[in-house]
Amino acid sequence: MDFEFSEVEKMFKEVTRKFFESELKPIYKKIDQQSYIPKEFIKKMAKQGYLGILNSQKYGGSEASFVTAAIVAEEIGKNDISLATAVFYLVNTAWGYILEKYAKEEIKEEFIPKLVKGEAFIGICSTEPTGGSDVASIRTTAIKKGTNYVINGEKIYISGVKEILENDGGLVTLVKTKPELKHRGISLFFLPIKRMKNIEVSYLENMGRTGISTSLLRFKDSEVEEKYILGNLNEGFYYAMEGFTLARILVAASCLGMAESVIEQGIEYIKNREAFGKPIAKYEGIQFPLTELYTLIEASKLLVYKAAWLVDKYKNKEVEWKEVVKFSAMSKMLLPQLALNTVLEVMKWHGALGYTKELGLEIGLRGVLSYYLGAEGTTNIMKIIIGREVLGKEFVPYKE
Repeated sequence: MDFEFSEVEKMFKEVTRKFFESELKPIYKKIDQQSYIPKEFIKKMAKQGYLGILNSQKYGGSEASFVTAAIVAEEIGKNDISLATAVFYLVNTAWGYILEKYAKEEIKEEFIPKLVKGEAFIGICSTEPTGGSDVASIRTTAIKKGTNYVINGEKIYISGVKEILENDGGLVTLVKTKPELKHRGISLFFLPIKRMKNIEVSYLENMGRTGISTSLLRFKDSEVEEKYILGNLNEGFYYAMEGFTLARILVAASCLGMAESVIEQGIEYIKNREAFGKPIAKYEGIQFPLTELYTLIEASKLLVYKAAWLVDKYKNKEVEWKEVVKFSAMSKMLLPQLALNTVLEVMKWHGALGYTKELGLEIGLRGVLSYYLGAEGTTNIMKIIIGREVLGKEFVPYKE
Protein backbone atom coordinates (compact mmCIF):
# COMPACT_ATOMS: atom_id res chain seq x y z
CA MET A 1 0.00 0.00 0.00
CA ASP A 2 1.35 3.42 -1.00
CA PHE A 3 -0.27 6.78 -0.28
CA GLU A 4 1.90 8.71 -2.72
CA PHE A 5 1.71 9.40 -6.41
CA SER A 6 4.42 7.85 -8.55
CA GLU A 7 7.39 10.03 -9.47
CA VAL A 8 5.92 10.54 -12.95
CA GLU A 9 2.55 11.53 -11.46
CA LYS A 10 4.24 13.94 -9.05
CA MET A 11 6.05 15.66 -11.92
CA PHE A 12 2.86 15.75 -13.96
CA LYS A 13 0.92 17.25 -11.04
CA GLU A 14 3.55 19.95 -10.53
CA VAL A 15 3.58 20.91 -14.21
CA THR A 16 -0.23 20.91 -14.24
CA ARG A 17 -0.40 23.03 -11.08
CA LYS A 18 1.92 25.62 -12.56
CA PHE A 19 0.02 25.71 -15.84
CA PHE A 20 -3.39 26.34 -14.32
CA GLU A 21 -2.04 28.76 -11.71
CA SER A 22 -0.49 30.89 -14.43
CA GLU A 23 -3.08 30.48 -17.19
CA LEU A 24 -6.46 29.90 -15.47
CA LYS A 25 -6.39 31.50 -12.04
CA PRO A 26 -5.85 35.05 -13.37
CA ILE A 27 -8.94 34.78 -15.62
CA TYR A 28 -11.46 32.78 -13.56
CA LYS A 29 -13.39 35.88 -12.47
CA LYS A 30 -13.45 37.12 -16.04
CA ILE A 31 -14.83 33.74 -17.18
CA ASP A 32 -17.66 34.09 -14.68
CA GLN A 33 -18.36 37.72 -15.54
CA GLN A 34 -18.32 37.22 -19.32
CA SER A 35 -19.93 33.75 -19.29
CA TYR A 36 -17.27 32.51 -21.66
CA ILE A 37 -14.08 30.43 -21.54
CA PRO A 38 -11.59 32.11 -23.89
CA LYS A 39 -10.71 30.07 -26.95
CA GLU A 40 -7.06 30.99 -26.51
CA PHE A 41 -7.08 29.29 -23.12
CA ILE A 42 -8.78 26.19 -24.52
CA LYS A 43 -6.09 26.00 -27.19
CA LYS A 44 -3.43 26.19 -24.49
CA MET A 45 -5.13 23.33 -22.64
CA ALA A 46 -5.13 21.33 -25.85
CA LYS A 47 -1.45 22.03 -26.45
CA GLN A 48 -0.67 20.69 -22.97
CA GLY A 49 -2.50 17.46 -23.77
CA TYR A 50 -5.32 17.96 -21.25
CA LEU A 51 -8.12 17.62 -23.81
CA GLY A 52 -8.75 14.05 -24.90
CA ILE A 53 -6.55 12.97 -22.03
CA LEU A 54 -8.16 9.50 -21.92
CA ASN A 55 -8.39 9.12 -25.69
CA SER A 56 -6.03 6.95 -27.70
CA GLN A 57 -2.84 8.32 -29.18
CA LYS A 58 -4.16 7.00 -32.47
CA TYR A 59 -6.56 9.96 -32.51
CA GLY A 60 -4.12 12.43 -30.96
CA GLY A 61 -5.11 11.81 -27.34
CA SER A 62 -2.79 11.41 -24.37
CA GLU A 63 -4.00 7.89 -23.51
CA ALA A 64 -3.31 8.70 -19.86
CA SER A 65 -4.43 6.87 -16.74
CA PHE A 66 -7.65 7.85 -14.99
CA VAL A 67 -5.64 8.95 -11.97
CA THR A 68 -3.89 11.41 -14.29
CA ALA A 69 -7.26 12.68 -15.53
CA ALA A 70 -8.35 13.19 -11.91
CA ILE A 71 -5.19 15.18 -11.16
CA VAL A 72 -6.10 17.60 -13.96
CA ALA A 73 -9.67 17.91 -12.67
CA GLU A 74 -8.42 18.72 -9.17
CA GLU A 75 -6.04 21.41 -10.41
CA ILE A 76 -8.75 22.97 -12.59
CA GLY A 77 -11.10 23.09 -9.59
CA LYS A 78 -8.39 24.82 -7.56
CA ASN A 79 -7.87 27.57 -10.10
CA ASP A 80 -11.41 28.17 -11.35
CA ILE A 81 -13.62 27.78 -8.31
CA SER A 82 -16.69 28.62 -10.41
CA LEU A 83 -16.17 25.08 -11.79
CA ALA A 84 -17.13 26.21 -15.31
CA THR A 85 -13.75 25.14 -16.69
CA ALA A 86 -14.08 21.90 -14.74
CA VAL A 87 -17.40 21.20 -16.46
CA PHE A 88 -15.84 21.86 -19.85
CA TYR A 89 -12.97 19.51 -19.07
CA LEU A 90 -14.72 16.63 -17.34
CA VAL A 91 -17.71 16.40 -19.71
CA ASN A 92 -15.36 16.30 -22.70
CA THR A 93 -13.14 13.78 -20.94
CA ALA A 94 -15.78 11.29 -19.79
CA TRP A 95 -18.01 11.39 -22.85
CA GLY A 96 -15.12 11.68 -25.29
CA TYR A 97 -13.93 8.39 -23.82
CA ILE A 98 -17.39 6.83 -24.28
CA LEU A 99 -17.49 8.12 -27.85
CA GLU A 100 -14.20 6.43 -28.66
CA LYS A 101 -15.21 3.19 -26.97
CA TYR A 102 -18.56 2.76 -28.72
CA ALA A 103 -18.62 4.86 -31.91
CA LYS A 104 -17.92 3.58 -35.39
CA GLU A 105 -14.41 4.21 -36.70
CA GLU A 106 -15.58 6.86 -39.15
CA ILE A 107 -17.10 8.93 -36.33
CA LYS A 108 -14.08 8.53 -34.09
CA GLU A 109 -11.70 9.63 -36.82
CA GLU A 110 -13.77 12.73 -37.50
CA PHE A 111 -14.51 14.03 -34.02
CA ILE A 112 -11.90 12.85 -31.50
CA PRO A 113 -8.94 14.63 -33.15
CA LYS A 114 -11.02 17.82 -33.06
CA LEU A 115 -11.78 17.28 -29.38
CA VAL A 116 -8.07 16.83 -28.67
CA LYS A 117 -7.26 20.10 -30.49
CA GLY A 118 -9.94 22.05 -28.64
CA GLU A 119 -12.01 22.42 -31.82
CA ALA A 120 -14.99 20.32 -30.72
CA PHE A 121 -17.05 19.69 -27.61
CA ILE A 122 -18.40 16.23 -26.77
CA GLY A 123 -21.32 16.49 -24.34
CA ILE A 124 -23.99 14.36 -22.69
CA CYS A 125 -27.68 14.78 -23.47
CA SER A 126 -29.85 12.86 -21.02
CA THR A 127 -32.08 14.97 -18.74
CA GLU A 128 -35.58 15.86 -19.90
CA PRO A 129 -38.16 18.38 -18.63
CA THR A 130 -40.00 15.52 -16.90
CA GLY A 131 -36.93 14.55 -14.88
CA GLY A 132 -33.31 13.47 -14.85
CA SER A 133 -32.69 10.92 -12.11
CA ASP A 134 -35.13 8.35 -13.51
CA VAL A 135 -33.25 7.78 -16.76
CA ALA A 136 -35.41 4.80 -17.71
CA SER A 137 -38.45 7.09 -18.01
CA ILE A 138 -37.06 9.33 -20.78
CA ARG A 139 -39.55 10.10 -23.55
CA THR A 140 -37.33 11.18 -26.45
CA THR A 141 -37.63 8.60 -29.23
CA ALA A 142 -35.61 7.57 -32.27
CA ILE A 143 -37.65 5.77 -34.94
CA LYS A 144 -35.96 4.07 -37.88
CA LYS A 145 -36.67 5.54 -41.31
CA GLY A 146 -34.69 3.86 -44.07
CA THR A 147 -31.03 4.28 -43.16
CA ASN A 148 -31.79 7.17 -40.81
CA TYR A 149 -33.42 7.61 -37.43
CA VAL A 150 -36.03 10.30 -36.73
CA ILE A 151 -35.69 11.88 -33.30
CA ASN A 152 -38.51 13.58 -31.38
CA GLY A 153 -38.49 14.89 -27.84
CA GLU A 154 -37.00 17.45 -25.48
CA LYS A 155 -33.78 17.58 -23.46
CA ILE A 156 -32.93 20.17 -20.81
CA TYR A 157 -29.96 21.40 -18.72
CA ILE A 158 -27.55 20.30 -21.44
CA SER A 159 -24.01 21.67 -21.14
CA GLY A 160 -21.98 22.83 -24.12
CA VAL A 161 -24.60 23.29 -26.85
CA LYS A 162 -23.50 26.84 -27.63
CA GLU A 163 -19.89 25.69 -27.72
CA ILE A 164 -20.78 22.94 -30.23
CA LEU A 165 -22.74 25.29 -32.48
CA GLU A 166 -19.93 27.87 -32.46
CA ASN A 167 -17.22 25.27 -33.12
CA ASP A 168 -18.01 21.59 -33.70
CA GLY A 169 -18.75 18.39 -31.84
CA GLY A 170 -21.90 16.68 -30.70
CA LEU A 171 -23.94 15.19 -27.89
CA VAL A 172 -23.95 11.64 -26.60
CA THR A 173 -27.73 11.33 -26.41
CA LEU A 174 -30.09 8.86 -24.76
CA VAL A 175 -33.23 7.99 -26.74
CA LYS A 176 -35.89 5.31 -26.65
CA THR A 177 -35.72 2.94 -29.64
CA LYS A 178 -38.05 0.41 -27.99
CA PRO A 179 -40.13 2.41 -25.49
CA GLU A 180 -42.03 -0.64 -24.25
CA LEU A 181 -38.80 -2.13 -22.85
CA LYS A 182 -38.09 0.85 -20.53
CA HIS A 183 -34.35 1.05 -19.76
CA ARG A 184 -33.69 -2.01 -21.95
CA GLY A 185 -35.11 -0.05 -24.87
CA ILE A 186 -32.73 2.91 -24.58
CA SER A 187 -30.10 3.46 -27.24
CA LEU A 188 -27.19 5.88 -27.33
CA PHE A 189 -26.64 8.14 -30.33
CA PHE A 190 -23.96 10.69 -31.05
CA LEU A 191 -25.80 13.72 -32.41
CA PRO A 192 -23.71 16.22 -34.42
CA ILE A 193 -26.32 18.92 -33.76
CA LYS A 194 -24.54 21.59 -35.80
CA ARG A 195 -25.15 19.47 -38.90
CA MET A 196 -28.73 18.44 -38.11
CA LYS A 197 -32.03 20.12 -38.94
CA ASN A 198 -35.24 20.64 -36.99
CA ILE A 199 -33.64 21.28 -33.60
CA GLU A 200 -34.78 24.25 -31.53
CA VAL A 201 -32.28 25.58 -29.00
CA SER A 202 -33.08 27.79 -26.01
CA TYR A 203 -30.33 28.97 -23.68
CA LEU A 204 -30.92 28.89 -19.93
CA GLU A 205 -29.39 31.39 -17.50
CA ASN A 206 -27.74 29.67 -14.56
CA MET A 207 -26.82 31.35 -11.27
CA GLY A 208 -23.30 29.92 -11.44
CA ARG A 209 -20.63 28.19 -13.55
CA THR A 210 -21.68 30.60 -16.28
CA GLY A 211 -18.54 30.05 -18.36
CA ILE A 212 -20.21 27.16 -20.13
CA SER A 213 -23.65 27.24 -21.72
CA THR A 214 -26.75 25.37 -20.55
CA SER A 215 -29.58 24.68 -22.97
CA LEU A 216 -33.00 23.27 -23.71
CA LEU A 217 -33.23 21.27 -26.96
CA ARG A 218 -36.38 20.38 -28.88
CA PHE A 219 -36.08 17.69 -31.54
CA LYS A 220 -38.92 17.80 -34.06
CA ASP A 221 -38.56 15.07 -36.69
CA SER A 222 -34.81 15.63 -36.63
CA GLU A 223 -33.01 12.97 -38.67
CA VAL A 224 -29.62 11.42 -38.04
CA GLU A 225 -27.78 8.75 -39.98
CA GLU A 226 -27.64 5.21 -38.67
CA LYS A 227 -23.85 5.41 -38.43
CA TYR A 228 -24.21 7.66 -35.37
CA ILE A 229 -25.54 4.84 -33.17
CA LEU A 230 -23.10 4.11 -30.34
CA GLY A 231 -22.58 0.42 -29.65
CA ASN A 232 -25.59 -1.86 -29.97
CA LEU A 233 -29.20 -0.76 -30.20
CA ASN A 234 -31.12 -0.91 -26.91
CA GLU A 235 -27.95 -1.13 -24.80
CA GLY A 236 -27.47 2.61 -24.44
CA PHE A 237 -28.58 2.74 -20.82
CA TYR A 238 -25.59 0.66 -19.77
CA TYR A 239 -23.12 2.68 -21.85
CA ALA A 240 -24.51 5.89 -20.33
CA MET A 241 -24.17 4.56 -16.79
CA GLU A 242 -20.52 3.83 -17.56
CA GLY A 243 -20.03 7.42 -18.68
CA PHE A 244 -21.77 8.84 -15.62
CA THR A 245 -19.63 6.68 -13.33
CA LEU A 246 -16.45 8.11 -14.84
CA ALA A 247 -17.78 11.68 -14.89
CA ARG A 248 -18.76 11.54 -11.21
CA ILE A 249 -15.20 10.81 -10.15
CA LEU A 250 -13.98 13.82 -12.11
CA VAL A 251 -16.76 15.94 -10.60
CA ALA A 252 -15.57 14.89 -7.15
CA ALA A 253 -11.94 15.68 -8.04
CA SER A 254 -12.97 19.14 -9.26
CA CYS A 255 -14.92 19.82 -6.06
CA LEU A 256 -11.92 18.59 -4.08
CA GLY A 257 -9.70 21.15 -5.81
CA MET A 258 -12.25 23.88 -5.22
CA ALA A 259 -12.48 23.03 -1.49
CA GLU A 260 -8.68 22.98 -1.19
CA SER A 261 -8.38 26.38 -2.83
CA VAL A 262 -11.03 27.93 -0.62
CA ILE A 263 -9.66 26.51 2.63
CA GLU A 264 -6.16 27.71 1.73
CA GLN A 265 -7.52 31.19 1.11
CA GLY A 266 -9.36 31.04 4.42
CA ILE A 267 -6.31 29.90 6.38
CA GLU A 268 -4.23 32.77 5.03
CA TYR A 269 -6.95 35.24 5.99
CA ILE A 270 -7.60 34.08 9.57
CA LYS A 271 -3.88 34.00 10.39
CA ASN A 272 -3.59 37.69 9.51
CA ARG A 273 -7.02 39.14 10.37
CA GLU A 274 -7.12 40.42 13.94
CA ALA A 275 -10.05 40.96 16.27
CA PHE A 276 -9.83 42.01 19.92
CA GLY A 277 -6.06 42.20 19.70
CA LYS A 278 -5.20 38.79 18.23
CA PRO A 279 -5.52 36.78 15.01
CA ILE A 280 -8.99 35.30 14.68
CA ALA A 281 -7.34 31.91 13.96
CA LYS A 282 -6.77 31.71 17.72
CA TYR A 283 -10.50 31.63 18.45
CA GLU A 284 -12.00 28.17 18.74
CA GLY A 285 -15.11 29.33 16.90
CA ILE A 286 -12.89 29.72 13.85
CA GLN A 287 -10.23 27.10 14.52
CA PHE A 288 -12.48 24.12 15.25
CA PRO A 289 -14.57 24.37 12.04
CA LEU A 290 -11.27 24.74 10.16
CA THR A 291 -9.86 21.55 11.66
CA GLU A 292 -13.02 19.62 10.85
CA LEU A 293 -13.12 20.80 7.25
CA TYR A 294 -9.39 20.28 6.74
CA THR A 295 -9.66 16.71 8.03
CA LEU A 296 -12.63 15.93 5.81
CA ILE A 297 -10.86 17.38 2.77
CA GLU A 298 -7.82 15.18 3.40
CA ALA A 299 -10.01 12.09 3.92
CA SER A 300 -12.02 12.90 0.80
CA LYS A 301 -8.85 13.19 -1.25
CA LEU A 302 -8.06 9.56 -0.44
CA LEU A 303 -11.57 8.53 -1.45
CA VAL A 304 -11.48 10.38 -4.77
CA TYR A 305 -8.11 9.02 -5.79
CA LYS A 306 -9.06 5.50 -4.74
CA ALA A 307 -12.06 5.79 -7.07
CA ALA A 308 -9.79 6.97 -9.90
CA TRP A 309 -7.26 4.22 -9.08
CA LEU A 310 -10.05 1.62 -9.26
CA VAL A 311 -10.90 2.74 -12.81
CA ASP A 312 -7.33 1.97 -13.85
CA LYS A 313 -7.44 -1.34 -11.97
CA TYR A 314 -10.66 -2.23 -13.77
CA LYS A 315 -9.09 -1.48 -17.16
CA ASN A 316 -6.37 -3.98 -16.21
CA LYS A 317 -9.08 -6.50 -15.18
CA GLU A 318 -7.93 -6.46 -11.55
CA VAL A 319 -11.23 -5.38 -9.94
CA GLU A 320 -14.94 -5.68 -10.74
CA TRP A 321 -16.87 -2.77 -12.22
CA LYS A 322 -19.23 -2.65 -9.24
CA GLU A 323 -16.33 -1.48 -7.06
CA VAL A 324 -15.75 1.44 -9.42
CA VAL A 325 -19.46 2.27 -9.36
CA LYS A 326 -19.58 2.22 -5.55
CA PHE A 327 -16.56 4.43 -5.00
CA SER A 328 -17.64 6.79 -7.78
CA ALA A 329 -21.01 7.28 -6.09
CA MET A 330 -19.37 7.71 -2.68
CA SER A 331 -17.09 10.40 -4.07
CA LYS A 332 -19.91 12.24 -5.82
CA MET A 333 -22.12 12.03 -2.72
CA LEU A 334 -19.47 13.51 -0.44
CA LEU A 335 -17.41 16.07 -2.34
CA PRO A 336 -20.00 18.60 -3.62
CA GLN A 337 -21.46 18.78 -0.10
CA LEU A 338 -18.01 19.22 1.42
CA ALA A 339 -17.03 21.90 -1.08
CA LEU A 340 -20.29 23.74 -0.39
CA ASN A 341 -19.78 23.54 3.37
CA THR A 342 -16.20 24.76 2.97
CA VAL A 343 -17.02 27.84 0.95
CA LEU A 344 -19.91 28.78 3.25
CA GLU A 345 -17.71 28.49 6.36
CA VAL A 346 -14.82 30.45 4.85
CA MET A 347 -17.20 33.18 3.70
CA LYS A 348 -18.35 33.49 7.33
CA TRP A 349 -14.74 33.96 8.46
CA HIS A 350 -14.53 36.98 6.17
CA GLY A 351 -17.66 38.58 7.59
CA ALA A 352 -19.12 41.31 5.37
CA LEU A 353 -16.19 40.94 2.98
CA GLY A 354 -17.34 37.37 2.30
CA TYR A 355 -20.58 38.74 0.83
CA THR A 356 -18.79 40.86 -1.75
CA LYS A 357 -17.98 39.93 -5.33
CA GLU A 358 -14.56 41.51 -4.88
CA LEU A 359 -13.48 38.65 -2.60
CA GLY A 360 -14.60 36.10 -5.19
CA LEU A 361 -15.78 33.29 -2.93
CA GLU A 362 -19.39 33.77 -4.02
CA ILE A 363 -18.30 32.51 -7.45
CA GLY A 364 -17.44 29.19 -5.84
CA LEU A 365 -20.69 29.10 -3.89
CA ARG A 366 -22.77 29.64 -7.02
CA GLY A 367 -20.73 27.15 -9.01
CA VAL A 368 -20.66 24.20 -6.62
CA LEU A 369 -24.41 24.39 -6.08
CA SER A 370 -24.78 22.90 -9.55
CA TYR A 371 -23.15 19.65 -8.46
CA TYR A 372 -24.70 19.77 -5.00
CA LEU A 373 -28.21 20.08 -6.43
CA GLY A 374 -27.88 17.32 -8.96
CA ALA A 375 -25.65 17.61 -12.03
CA GLU A 376 -24.25 14.13 -12.82
CA GLY A 377 -26.65 12.65 -10.25
CA THR A 378 -28.35 13.89 -7.08
CA THR A 379 -27.10 13.05 -3.60
CA ASN A 380 -30.03 10.73 -2.97
CA ILE A 381 -29.38 8.84 -6.21
CA MET A 382 -25.76 8.38 -5.10
CA LYS A 383 -27.06 6.94 -1.81
CA ILE A 384 -29.30 4.52 -3.69
CA ILE A 385 -26.35 3.37 -5.80
CA ILE A 386 -24.14 2.90 -2.75
CA GLY A 387 -26.92 1.03 -0.94
CA ARG A 388 -27.42 -1.24 -3.93
CA GLU A 389 -23.74 -2.11 -4.09
CA VAL A 390 -23.46 -2.65 -0.33
CA LEU A 391 -26.74 -4.49 0.33
CA GLY A 392 -27.52 -6.07 -3.03
CA LYS A 393 -29.96 -5.34 -5.88
CA GLU A 394 -32.90 -6.85 -3.98
CA PHE A 395 -32.81 -3.87 -1.59
CA VAL A 396 -33.13 -1.04 -4.12
CA PRO A 397 -36.16 1.10 -3.24
CA TYR A 398 -37.56 1.39 -6.77
CA LYS A 399 -38.13 -2.34 -7.23
CA GLU A 400 -41.05 -4.28 -5.75
